[in-house]
Amino acid sequence: MRLQFKHQKFQQDATNAVCDIFTGQPYSAFRYKIDSGEGLDFNELGWKNREIEIDDNTILERINKIQHENQIAVSKKLEGKYNLTIEMETGVGKTYTYIKTIFELNKRYGWSKFIIVVPSVAIREGVYKSLQITQDHFAVEYNKKIDFFIYDSKKITRLDFFATNESINVMIINSQSFRGKEANVIYMKNVDKFRSRVPIEVIAQTNPILIIDEPQSVEGPETKKALKDFNPLFILRYSATHKKDSIYNMVYCLDAVEAYNKKLVKRIAVKGITQKGITATEGFVYLEKINLSEKAPTAMLQFDVKGATTIRKKTMKVNEGFNLYDNSGELDEYKNNYVVSSINGKEDYIEFLNGKRVYIGQVCGEVNEEQLRRIQIRETILSHLDMEKKLYNKGIKVLSLFFIDEVSHYKQYDEAGQAQNGIFAKMFEEEYEKVLNEFQLDLDSDSYREYLENISANKTHAGYFSIDKKGRMQNGKISKKENTSEDVDAYDLIMKDKERLLSFDEPVRFIFSHSALREGWDNPNVFQICTLKQSNSEIRKRQEVGRGLRLCVNQKGERMDETVWGEDVQDINTLTIIASESYDSFAKALQNELAEVLENRPKVVSRELFEGKIIKNNKGNQIIIDKDMVDTIYYDLVSNKYIDRKGNLTDKYYEDRKEDNIEFSPEIKEYTSSILDIIDSIYNEKTIDIANAYDTNVELKLNTEKYNMKEFQNLWSRINKKAIYEVEFDSKDFINKAIDALNRKLRVTEIYFKIEKGQLDKIKSKDDLLSGTAFVKETRNEYDSKNISVANSSVKYDLVGKLVEGTGLIRKDIVAILVGLEKNVFNQFKNNPEEFIIKATNLINEEKATTIIGHIEYSLLDKTYDIDVFTENTLKGKLDVNAMKTRKHLYDNLVYDSKVERNFATELEASDKVAVYVKLPNKFFIPTPVGRYNPDWAIAFYEGSVKHIYFVAETKGTMSSIELRTIEKSKIDCAKKYFEKLKNDDVIYDVVNSYDELLNIISK
Repeated sequence: MRLQFKHQKFQQDATNAVCDIFTGQPYSAFRYKIDSGEGLDFNELGWKNREIEIDDNTILERINKIQHENQIAVSKKLEGKYNLTIEMETGVGKTYTYIKTIFELNKRYGWSKFIIVVPSVAIREGVYKSLQITQDHFAVEYNKKIDFFIYDSKKITRLDFFATNESINVMIINSQSFRGKEANVIYMKNVDKFRSRVPIEVIAQTNPILIIDEPQSVEGPETKKALKDFNPLFILRYSATHKKDSIYNMVYCLDAVEAYNKKLVKRIAVKGITQKGITATEGFVYLEKINLSEKAPTAMLQFDVKGATTIRKKTMKVNEGFNLYDNSGELDEYKNNYVVSSINGKEDYIEFLNGKRVYIGQVCGEVNEEQLRRIQIRETILSHLDMEKKLYNKGIKVLSLFFIDEVSHYKQYDEAGQAQNGIFAKMFEEEYEKVLNEFQLDLDSDSYREYLENISANKTHAGYFSIDKKGRMQNGKISKKENTSEDVDAYDLIMKDKERLLSFDEPVRFIFSHSALREGWDNPNVFQICTLKQSNSEIRKRQEVGRGLRLCVNQKGERMDETVWGEDVQDINTLTIIASESYDSFAKALQNELAEVLENRPKVVSRELFEGKIIKNNKGNQIIIDKDMVDTIYYDLVSNKYIDRKGNLTDKYYEDRKEDNIEFSPEIKEYTSSILDIIDSIYNEKTIDIANAYDTNVELKLNTEKYNMKEFQNLWSRINKKAIYEVEFDSKDFINKAIDALNRKLRVTEIYFKIEKGQLDKIKSKDDLLSGTAFVKETRNEYDSKNISVANSSVKYDLVGKLVEGTGLIRKDIVAILVGLEKNVFNQFKNNPEEFIIKATNLINEEKATTIIGHIEYSLLDKTYDIDVFTENTLKGKLDVNAMKTRKHLYDNLVYDSKVERNFATELEASDKVAVYVKLPNKFFIPTPVGRYNPDWAIAFYEGSVKHIYFVAETKGTMSSIELRTIEKSKIDCAKKYFEKLKNDDVIYDVVNSYDELLNIISK
């Protein structure tokens, strides 16, 4: 299996943020005579990056424009020539993005020499692997490949190829190679191997573009000085955690908050394990879970049991009245009324007759380190199987990762060199067998049961560690400074097997690895991470979760993101951390670490938050927020009780935001989306919801009696048809509409140049000097592109080709559109070609989407959806928080996403007209040109109670005020066409906000 890569807008935005700065730079591959070495003169030519021919003022203006558009603090000056900072959260594809940027810079400007500077072996090996696995993907888009290599001081002649090869060349180099003791080779004249040349001088001649991966770990004072020796054209700096004093000209920011809100990474849940009571006189009890159903609640309880020769741990399903003393073989520790008196599923605890309470995830009594690790391993297996049951039939392999400090805890060797399980491997196999026996009793899926039965405990786990010369696992070399592994073979092994581990054909599902291998690699299908560390070892929480944040892939290597799963993407993509501390402790520590790196984000809403920001309306037109608009926004936030007196966002704001029910005054309503983007830049602990993994106590179970009801079967037989769609439209009509849209809306900013003159009058302070205010401006002249030869006049643009590429239309239709443009509209192209192409592409695509929806036709297939749409639904929730018991729902419980859905379901339950209803699972969908569409509800009424007895509904917030997002509206329009095709007069589809509105529709 090979990982598939897709084009994602945020990665393209990050690429454009860099590349657009140099718009107007002539495309050129520049040649020069290289230094052949002492005593030789080959007259050999090399290839170098052409110098930047755009003036500094224009570069700074471009940077400022991009910063305004991306809501980033504006730079007052250029930091060097040039330092550009890009912030991207772990797991969103930072390495992919800068590889794409390499290709794009080469495509636009011909630059071909790049050096990636990394801080460690781990990241170096990860970058090398990324360049390997993306080669074919980028070759399709750019029709070329990168020649890449790792700098090796023992293979110094490889630098000749770097200098003389005309293709895109990338060298990956550790920062240690040009600083400190290891820098000798790169700075030293090498007589024998390099013909008396100095390697750094050969590199510097190429004017390389430097890409620094994790600059906060690379750039000390010594390194910053050494970077200048490379003679870089400019420097790109990529990280999720830049140091606040080293953010130079930031042009793109996708931090933890934005990545989480945009659902670009997994949701984080924590299973915290806490200790209560530390004396041997208290009985050992561990509460694993509470089971809620229509019957009395039960609990999974672990306690000590007396065996023939020793005391062992046993896990049992218990109910009220269960006596631990009787069931433990009459151990004295349970003599004091350890009888279960109540099981509270709402507050997640059990209580004994002696008054002691134990909450889920809590351990009572004396527990040593070994017992705590066993509990962690067991909980990891439980979480793994729960997630696997949910994802197996969706074609997604689930992996779990254990970090350990000592290889001997996983694998040991006898005197003959024979491998034996260490203590953690033994624990794992014992607990896996126990859990599996309990787990299989509740399985409905025969295929998943068969999958489990075919994998033995000893085959489903594997260790990834450094290997010695005898083939034995070892701890390997650990960097004292960074506490990370420096073993190439350990990283090579775990990354080489990355794709293989994602396949169901590979039995390994549980990975044990050294805690020092915590950076530079990840696997998208890691869903559980458990650190079995010693109490004195410290690992940052963000590093701990970082190996599993990336969104998962299926058996085809396709990324399971929002385009596939819609709003439920983070139900599929949840990373569970099994911690050796309480949920509160772990969550608080992680929030504190996030707060450190997000300290530049605003914490409260203020007027200054909005003033001067650029926002767009729903047609894409931009304005700058002035003082009057600030006052209107602030008034709306206060009057709607979205902020308190101190400017903190309220619970009401978060509730209405979740339900798309935020309202602003009519005069600013069209800018709602942009205003909300600004408000979403606020950071507090509610921004990133770190879930408690124990906060689910109900799992939906299909009610077969309801499923077999005549009313439901009649409804289901009417709507379960699969379909395909076709779009046929008159291209002439579309061309005319596109011409009209461009003539009305296409407005391009004209490029102009400023020439300013000033003098240094006097220096009042160092700050004045640094900021430039010590200079007094005397004169200023401006020249537009009509009066002078513009900087990019030497660049040739294939306007038709670019529009074909951006819209997917054929050349003939693009030519027809351009010919139909008014002269003054078309003439804007020569003033600013790049902006003309971007805006024209967007406008044509908008018309294309509207036309497609208007001309879509559905054809019903012979295929229908099966019952597995309902039986494979594994949604979980917490009673009275996001779940409710039901009588008329197809399942015993209902998991809801909002107050609107909860209120709607409550009304359905109370209605004497409703026979049965279901909140439709994701596997039931209608295909549309803008992605899958999943209707919310299917409802069957009793015959004779209403005119139309079958209803498929989409529930939304306040219908009078809501403006549906363009894509969402398009999906709903397509759904209406689909249900029209069903030709069932008794099936109605519509968007409603309450049961009363639904009743009004079906009664007409």
